[in-house]
Amino acid sequence: MKKLKNSLFYKIKFIFAQNFKEMKKILFLTLLSFFSINSIAQLVPGDPTAVIPGFGAADDARVITTGVPFMLIAADARSAGMADIGVATSADAFSQQWNPSKSAFALSKQGIGVTYTPYLGKLVNDVFLGNITYYNRLNEQSAVAASFRYFSSGEIELRETIDQEPLIVKPNELLFDLTYSLRLSERIAMAVTGRYIRSDLKLQTAIEDANAANSFAVDISSYYQSEEMPMSSFDGRWRAGINISNIGPKLKYDEVGSESFLPTNLALGAGFDFILDQYNTVGVTAQLSKLLVPTPPIYGTEISYIDENGDGQYDEGDLITGRIENNSIYKGKDPNVAFFKGMFQSFGDAPNGISEELQEVTWALGAEYWFRDVFAFRMGYFNENPNKGARQFFSVGAGFKYTTINIDLSYLISTSKVVSPLEGTLRFGLTFNFGDEYDEY
Repeated sequence: MKKLKNSLFYKIKFIFAQNFKEMKKILFLTLLSFFSINSIAQLVPGDPTAVIPGFGAADDARVITTGVPFMLIAADARSAGMADIGVATSADAFSQQWNPSKSAFALSKQGIGVTYTPYLGKLVNDVFLGNITYYNRLNEQSAVAASFRYFSSGEIELRETIDQEPLIVKPNELLFDLTYSLRLSERIAMAVTGRYIRSDLKLQTAIEDANAANSFAVDISSYYQSEEMPMSSFDGRWRAGINISNIGPKLKYDEVGSESFLPTNLALGAGFDFILDQYNTVGVTAQLSKLLVPTPPIYGTEISYIDENGDGQYDEGDLITGRIENNSIYKGKDPNVAFFKGMFQSFGDAPNGISEELQEVTWALGAEYWFRDVFAFRMGYFNENPNKGARQFFSVGAGFKYTTINIDLSYLISTSKVVSPLEGTLRFGLTFNFGDEYDEY
C-alpha cells in the first residue's frame, strides 16, 4: 500500500511539474508578445518613417458624404421626371432649386409652386420632403424668388426599457432662401441666392440637451436662352445654365462634435428645343454635376524602418522597427479643411488621380414633349459611378396645364444594385401662375 501511495504521489508530482513547465512557457511567450507589441507600437527616434497602406486601401469605393443631403433631392416633379435635370431647362416656378437665374425668363409675372415627395415610401409613411416656392418678375429685367423646403424623418420612439413610456421625437431639416435675378443682356441672366439651413437631427435624451445645427449658404447662377432660330424643317432654341449652390460653412451640432460639409455642388447643363410646329415641341437637355467637397483619402499606418538598401524610401524588404495607428494619410489629401478651401481642393484630391475625379461627376439626359402647350410627357436617365454612390435610374413624368394651373407627376425606376429610397415613388407638384404674360420667344 505504501509503495502504491508513493507511486501515485510521484505520478501526480511529475504531471504537475510538466504542466508547470508548459505554464511557464506560455506565460513567458505572453509577456514577450506584450512587450514586443508595446515596443513596436511607437516610432523609433532617428529611424526614417513612412506611411504604408492600411486595411481596405485597395477598395476604390470612396463615397463623398455631406450634411443635410436632403438638399440634393429633386423637390419638384417636373425635374424628377427628367432624371433630376433642371439647371438648363426652361423657367418654371421651381427654378429656385436648380438655377435661380431662370426666374428672370419666367413667362408669367408671378407663380407659386407646391410639391410633395414621399421618401422611403416602401418602408414608412411619415418620411417626406415638402417644398413651396414663389417668384415675381419685377420688370423685364429682374425678378425675385423664395422657397421653403422641409424634410421630415418621421416619428422615433426613445425608451430605456420595454415598459417605459416612450419619448416621441421628430427629427427634421429645413431651409429657406431668397433670390435676386437680373438679366445682364436680352439673353443672359445671373442670380445670387442667400439660404438659411437648419438641421435638427440630434435626438433629445434625459442626460443632455440636443441642439439643432444651423448654417447659411449662397448660390451663384447664370442662364442663357437664345432666340427662336429657323431651321430647315423646324425652329429651334438653345438653352444653357450653370449653378454653384450651397456655398457655406460646415454644420456643427455641438462644441465637441465633428463638422459636416454642406452639399456644395457645381451643375452645368445645355439643351435644345425642337419647335416642330405650333402644336408640338420637344426639348432635350443634358446635365453634369459634381460635389465640391473633399474626397475621403486612403488612410494607412505610420512606421519607422531601417533602410536596408539606402534608397531613401520604404521597400518591402526593409525591417520595420516601429509603428503607430494614427490615421495617417497614405494617399490623397486631408479632408479636414475650411469649406472654401475644400471647394478648390475637390478638383484634385482624389487618391487615384484624374480617373477617380471623373468618377465623381454624375451625368443625366432628359427629354420633354409638349402638345399644344397643354400636355407634357417626360423621361430621363441619371448615372452615378458605382464607386461614388451608385445612383442609377430611369424616370418618367407627365404634365397637365389648364389655364393658369400646372399639374406635374413623376415616377422613378431604379437600375442600380443599390435601390433608390425613391424607388416606386409617385411625386406630385402643383403650380399656380398669375399676372401678366411675358413673350420670351
